[in-house]
Amino acid sequence: MAKITGKYEVLYIIDPTLGEEGTAALVEKFKAMVEAEGTLTSIDEWGKRRLAYPINDLNEGYYVLMNLEAKPEFPAELERVMKITEGVMRCLTTAVEE
Repeated sequence: MAKITGKYEVLYIIDPTLGEEGTAALVEKFKAMVEAEGTLTSIDEWGKRRLAYPINDLNEGYYVLMNLEAKPEFPAELERVMKITEGVMRCLTTAVEE
C-alpha cells in the first residue's frame, strides 16, 4: 500500500540583508504554503549564522528549519518555489525516516 503522507525536514537560508521584516515575511510565506498543503510539525529559526563559504559575497545567512508532513509531491513544489524566491540563498529538503 502506498504512503499517503511523508515526513520531511526543510532547511533554508535567507539573505540577512532583507532585514527583520523581509525575513519574517519569507518565513510566514513558506509556513503558509506548508499549512495549505500539509501539516507543519515544527519551525525552528536558528537566526543569523556564519556560512561555511561565501554565497553571493555574503558571509552570513538567516537559517530556518521546518519539519512537516505532506504528500510526496509537495516537497518538490516547495523547493521549486524557494529556488525562484528572491532572498532565499539555499534550501535543502530531506525525507525523515519513521
